[in-house]
Amino acid sequence: MVAPKLRDKFAGAGLVFLETSLNAYIQDKVNNISFETDITLKNGEKAMLVEVKTKLTAERIKKHIERLEKMRRYADLHGDKRKFLGAVAGFAITDDVRDLALQEGLYIIEPDGENFNITSPSGKPKEW
Repeated sequence: MVAPKLRDKFAGAGLVFLETSLNAYIQDKVNNISFETDITLKNGEKAMLVEVKTKLTAERIKKHIERLEKMRRYADLHGDKRKFLGAVAGFAITDDVRDLALQEGLYIIEPDGENFNITSPSGKPKEW
C-alpha cells in the first residue's frame, strides 16, 4: 500500500529518488553483515531504508537504526559513498513512539484515509 506512491511523496518533500526496491536482502558472509529492508528508495547520492510495520514500537525503531548502521558498514566496505536515510511506516503509532522516531532522525510514514502522510524529523534528518 505504501510503496507505489512513496517516491512521489518524498519528491514532494524535496527528496527525489529514481528507484524503488522491495524486500531487499543483504548477506555478506565474509564481513558477517546481513539484514533485510522492506523498501529501499535510491538515487545516486542517497538511499532511504524504510521499515514497514502494522504496529510500530520503540524496539522496531531501535532495530531499524541497527539496520541502518549495518548498511553503512556494508556500503563502506564496498565503496558505496551514498548517504543513507531512514524512515518507518506504521498503521498504529503511539505518540511516544512517534516522538522517539523523530528524535532519532527518522521520517514517519502514517496512513491518512486512502492516502498517507510523511512527517520529517525535527531539524536535519540523520544520515548514516
